[in-house]
Amino acid sequence: MDLRESTLRDRAREYAAAEPLYDVERQHVETVPKTFAGDEYGRRDAQWIVRWYFRRYLGEFPDRERREREEAFRDNAFDDVVDALDAAVNALDAADVLDAADVLDTAGAVESEPADSGADRDADSDVDVALDALTDLDGVDVAVASGFLQFLAPSRFVAVDRRTWAVLAAAGELDGDYPEPPSTVDYRRFDDACRTVMERTGVDAWTLYRALWRSFAELPEPSP
Repeated sequence: MDLRESTLRDRAREYAAAEPLYDVERQHVETVPKTFAGDEYGRRDAQWIVRWYFRRYLGEFPDRERREREEAFRDNAFDDVVDALDAAVNALDAADVLDAADVLDTAGAVESEPADSGADRDADSDVDVALDALTDLDGVDVAVASGFLQFLAPSRFVAVDRRTWAVLAAAGELDGDYPEPPSTVDYRRFDDACRTVMERTGVDAWTLYRALWRSFAELPEPSP
């Protein structure tokens, strides 16, 4: 699996041209960071991310599990959702990974310089605080919480899932099969691998996510 800069940017452009959810994803990449940093958002704004995490599989994710998780999240008291999102936003702000200056180019890539690895690693504990706050909500495990991180800071975080993990593993950037379900430690390993690729290639997390998701189709079918 080739994760050179040119390949990643090509796959990200293919994603933008072919994936049916791309337009609405791009809209949320542009608006979610400011939406959740403010006070005027509703339950549906948060529900969208949970629904997105499962429905982007376009029917391939088990429908019963998807419904159970979405219903569990919907049953959270909205005050608890607000408290969790506030804690996550404050933790990411303390970790210096929220950047209100991020903008999208015409290909949908967030244009920003990759974060300094040393500064990021010093901020790991703050990111863990964000994950802990989000996973206190019913229906949110570490994987879904990583989806919140991706939209809260789209230039910095990639959502973890079977596809993004598998492509990084196939490229030799990550060891082991996808954990079911991933823990905070598993996400930290995944996040470290993503940062390594971003620092080497100069792409941001939103570009990397699209490239990894699109590249999954190139992986060989698992042996029976």
